[in-house]
Amino acid sequence: MNKILSKDRLKKAIEKQKKEGKRIVFTNGCFDILHAGHARYLNEAKKLGDILVLAINSDASVQSIKGKQRPLIPQNERAYVVASLEAVDYVTIFDDDTPLRLIECLKPHIIVKGGDWTEENVVGGKLVKEWGGSVVIMPHLKGISTTKIITKIITAYTK
Repeated sequence: MNKILSKDRLKKAIEKQKKEGKRIVFTNGCFDILHAGHARYLNEAKKLGDILVLAINSDASVQSIKGKQRPLIPQNERAYVVASLEAVDYVTIFDDDTPLRLIECLKPHIIVKGGDWTEENVVGGKLVKEWGGSVVIMPHLKGISTTKIITKIITAYTK
């Protein structure tokens, strides 16, 4: 799928888009089990600019953050699923626990994070503001989370 790019190829694509006057929106996360909260979040993020870049944590990064049982879905499959969404223009996979180096490389106009973050705690937010960009916090859809889905599946299939 031509939406899934390495960091270097993504940087070139983003530089081209910027030269055309496009506003780049960046977000990131594990996106282990795609659900309605993710879809709404990505659709709303796309409305903030012209190009939506989604950086997903690699398998090793997810394990470091969430524990050894995660991710449930391998990184290449997660990348394919999110790249299939209309709102998402580019997907890349990163190995670090945070996307800071990727943000420094791409220099997006806007960083978007979910409602479990505060603007002050968004990785790379300070940098984006320094170069004239902004940080947007999207509200959560209550009651929807990957953890709740996993718990529901375990409960349903262990009786």
